[in-house]
Amino acid sequence: MDDHLKRLWRHRGATLPTPRRGPKQQLDLDEILAAAITLADASGLEAVSTRAVAARFGKTAMALYPYVGTKENLLALMQDQASAMPAGPAPQDHLADALTGWATALYEVYLAHPWLTERPWSQASQGPNEQDWMEALLAIFERFAVPPGSRPPAVTMLYATVRATAQTAAAYSRLTPADLETWRARAAAMPDSYPLSAALTPITPHWRDAPRAGLLAAVALLTAGLEAAPG
Repeated sequence: MDDHLKRLWRHRGATLPTPRRGPKQQLDLDEILAAAITLADASGLEAVSTRAVAARFGKTAMALYPYVGTKENLLALMQDQASAMPAGPAPQDHLADALTGWATALYEVYLAHPWLTERPWSQASQGPNEQDWMEALLAIFERFAVPPGSRPPAVTMLYATVRATAQTAAAYSRLTPADLETWRARAAAMPDSYPLSAALTPITPHWRDAPRAGLLAAVALLTAGLEAAPG
């Protein structure tokens, strides 16, 4: 197991590597990641650099390297740290409730850390906290005997829907009154050649609630499909 993986799995039995040169360890990895996550939460991923994080401890970027490795390693460590699952609810008696609980819990994590949705799936951290979500979802499928062939597409649909609705909610939170007026004016100017689009009923009368409402409706649709799928 290389040093980066040891750092990812340090709370799950892996021995955390320590700097091989220079003075004794002076920084704590969890504190470094907490500072980096706070920076990303406040200003986005573009504000995160080893220099910016190290400056919060009065250190140079080079001083941070023995603790986190490269910037990409830092981002992966942040990603996994911020993805920690909250304490799970009591087991549910119905598939719909279990999937809704899983999806809304992940949605809340993405709302708390919007930059997580900016990290592409190709850069999954391969860490324990991200894997916990997958294992929990697959355990729901197992408990409710979801047909094995339905599980892979259901995983894709759930992750994609949670991610997309959380991204939309984050974008909505950044809208200014001027942005909203512009959006409404453009919507009102839709040509008559799009009657079906113009007649589409909003999922909720309150547009700011639409991402969460859309997520819940999508989970309900998926659940109905899974329950109807042949075993």
